[in-house]
Amino acid sequence: MRRRYTWHIFQSIEYSGEQAQIKLYNFLGYLMDNFTPSSNERNLISHIFRENEVCQDAEWERYFCYKNIQVPEIYSGPHLCFPLTVEQAVGLVEAFRNKKQLHSRYVLQLLLETWKLLRMLPNISRISTCHSKEITICGDLHGQLEDLLLIFYKNGMPSLEKPYVFNGDFVDRGKDSIEILIILFAFLLVYPTEVHLNRGNHEDHIINLRYGFTKEVLTKYKMHGKRILKLLQKIFSWLPLATVIDQKVLILHGGISDTTDLGILVKVDRHNYVSALRPPKKKFQSSSRTSIDSEADDDCGHHRLFQRRASLTCMKNLASRGNFLNRSLQDFSDRIKVDKEDEVKVCQQGAALLDAGIDPVAKGVDASFDPVVSDSAKEEWKQILDLLWSDPMSQDGCIPNELRGGGCYWGPDVTEDFLGKHHLQLIIRSHECKQDGYEFCHNRKVLTLFSASNYYDVGSNRGAYVKLGPNLVPYVVQYQASSMTRELTVRQSVGKTERSALKVLREQLFSHKSDLICAFKRLDGKNTGLLSLNDWASAVESVMRLGLPWRMLRSQLVTSKTADGLIDYHEWFNELAIKGANADHIDQGLLETLYRHRSTVETIFRIVDTDNSGFITMEDFRQTWKLLSVYLKMEITDDAISDLAVTIDSNHDGSIDIDEFMEAFRLTDKKSRLERGRSMFMATTTDLSALEGDANV
Repeated sequence: MRRRYTWHIFQSIEYSGEQAQIKLYNFLGYLMDNFTPSSNERNLISHIFRENEVCQDAEWERYFCYKNIQVPEIYSGPHLCFPLTVEQAVGLVEAFRNKKQLHSRYVLQLLLETWKLLRMLPNISRISTCHSKEITICGDLHGQLEDLLLIFYKNGMPSLEKPYVFNGDFVDRGKDSIEILIILFAFLLVYPTEVHLNRGNHEDHIINLRYGFTKEVLTKYKMHGKRILKLLQKIFSWLPLATVIDQKVLILHGGISDTTDLGILVKVDRHNYVSALRPPKKKFQSSSRTSIDSEADDDCGHHRLFQRRASLTCMKNLASRGNFLNRSLQDFSDRIKVDKEDEVKVCQQGAALLDAGIDPVAKGVDASFDPVVSDSAKEEWKQILDLLWSDPMSQDGCIPNELRGGGCYWGPDVTEDFLGKHHLQLIIRSHECKQDGYEFCHNRKVLTLFSASNYYDVGSNRGAYVKLGPNLVPYVVQYQASSMTRELTVRQSVGKTERSALKVLREQLFSHKSDLICAFKRLDGKNTGLLSLNDWASAVESVMRLGLPWRMLRSQLVTSKTADGLIDYHEWFNELAIKGANADHIDQGLLETLYRHRSTVETIFRIVDTDNSGFITMEDFRQTWKLLSVYLKMEITDDAISDLAVTIDSNHDGSIDIDEFMEAFRLTDKKSRLERGRSMFMATTTDLSALEGDANV
């Protein structure tokens, strides 16, 4: 039971973080669709929406050119020459094992070669076991290089005799995401018919903003990090969507829905979905298209041509699964004013000019309208979203995946129908951390595979990979990358992980103090400051909505209770209080907002930091908080924002250091494995120092 609720704590908070990121992106997309191009809010966020990149591949290749980057003589890392050899690929593995870093010239060159290769691959890779004894399939790695090294140690590196399928989510959360990509891409270039990479939901620049990969690349490659990230966006959009083995086993990252159709997925233009969280917009291309060469190290095609929708078409009945992702947008409709009549007029003017073959921009028309996405495009988008984000459930049917905020939950009946329709016998998917590294469901017709061990914290889970031979019977190999976990007894391991999960939970509770106090007072009619266990548990769940067994957790979370078992909730908050920043003069409501939405705040900061310098101006800082106040539907006064800005700008240089700002308001001193790379919540562990380089290889 302790192991179960510990797992539930970690998983509930993980999924709530993903849901928060999708809601934030929907909100920003709403602003993009309905604010005028000249508005401050739109200018802050427009660069993350890659909807008007009309450059040809040749122009992009010039932009990503590496030839002008010099490798200094003092560089001691690996050197690459192309075409790559197996010796060079193996050399990269050894170099990264020894904490070396690949020079940015070679990174760009390798990524450019990878992009060229991926553009030739089909949406669904089809491979066979007849050319080898077995194929190895790996699940999520999430930047944990020690797991990949351990897999190669136990199973062997990719080769003609040892084909691999890597099933997405190579990046984010872990600290070595770029190294994992470089290794996988190197082996892909050496063995293009033996190494197969599927796209995961984290191969998405919007998700990378929150979960650490963007920051990792910009930290490791300060000079050319922006170009590297831009090229990776291209690469991610060209990754194949699925792999089929012997026409019988389907491997995809998330899952399926009751409308998933491989016939449609085979035909989609997958590269249009740079982010799977937003359907691609139909583009109007102007004859005066901007060349990438005219913009120094910046995005191409900033011709803001017809980007805004004609009406609030996204505000439909939100009960259907097809558009449930937009459900949170209704929360913002009363805060954002759109002049519909003016917008319709602009649309009519623009459409008339286009029909006449005239560039609306040349005629001075506000060319910010983008027509509604076609039904076929929406269907394609839904197919990809379901494939990358869905999870299986035990009951029949297909329902929205409300926990994650994207994709669906599908049942055994949907699996049976899908397998029968496509003449398949097994689905192998990843996307969910499992305690044993794998899990069968749906009458053993669906296998979940997760390869990042110790994912939530040291000892929280094993990793696993699968070997599949000609008989197509999965053989699962489990492992744990840290020797520390193998030295613990089961009771010690559960206790250690439980303590870490409870600390995370206490911090979450403390950051919701105001809402919890309100909920307690509603049940405490006489204002005694005391609540029964049942009332306390009911109030906590009404605020936190984590679905946890609060009555059972009471003994772990609450020590201050009266002789007759009542809970003194004021004293309880004193117990929960966590020493944070010295900010007594800052509005407490603002501080609580910061603690609670810390990852969302940092994500917006990263978006506003358009030049990826790690600094934002004081004015952008204020605009960020105004944006956040609309998103959270709360009033944050200018005075409160100014007090916060002055506190952070300690050297009075008029700019805010994003990293220093976030560290100043961290609730704890250290990060759990799940928060490495800025994941989604404030957790801690005392064992991080012992983890570095501790893979059993």
